[in-house]
Amino acid sequence: MPSHIPRPDESAVVTQTSSRPAAGAPTVLKVVIAGGFGVGKTTAVGAVSEITPLSTEEYLTEASADVDSLAGVEAKETTTVAFDFGRLSLPDAPVPLELFLFGTPGQDRFGGLWYDLSRGAVGAVVLVDTRRLESSFTPVSFFEDIGLPFVVAANHFDGAHRYDPEQVRAALALAPSVPVVSCDARVPDHVAGVLLTLVSHAMTNAPAGNAHSASATTLQDA
Repeated sequence: MPSHIPRPDESAVVTQTSSRPAAGAPTVLKVVIAGGFGVGKTTAVGAVSEITPLSTEEYLTEASADVDSLAGVEAKETTTVAFDFGRLSLPDAPVPLELFLFGTPGQDRFGGLWYDLSRGAVGAVVLVDTRRLESSFTPVSFFEDIGLPFVVAANHFDGAHRYDPEQVRAALALAPSVPVVSCDARVPDHVAGVLLTLVSHAMTNAPAGNAHSASATTLQDA
């Protein structure tokens, strides 16, 4: 288990929001957690959600053997077929935040659903497994194409080599502006830290005006 990673300073994140709700009401943001097959999306949502997460996992069967490769994740028995949903509240921040978390299915064949889940989101986290980076190219390209701010989080799998974030950036050909961090998707503080990094990045890079409408317009035009 990696050492504890403290959360970024919450006040530094929330002060960048472009519009403030009524006093005491949280700023509600939709966040997408994406990535390739078996990279830990369902685990991440479940680790940090303050409510019992909604999960749409189904058992893998022989019917999907030709389309869902288990190379590198041979022990995996289930897969998300619609989405995962969780919620994380940060009520003690100067501007309270409430994050609605939507985890996508990982297979490329669900690409159409990624558009629906991303509509209205402030940004996305792309989880990657450094042992199988090839599964991350499609989700990275997807968010680049629709213009939604995203961060890349290298999930720490037991026994996997730990790469420097800049090595991950180079391997995925990411722009210098895209944050790359490391985390363990099983650890709530790690996932919360990644989410706060995303919110800060998304607010910094949002067009002038409301961040919610900006992301929705981008997706409608995609």
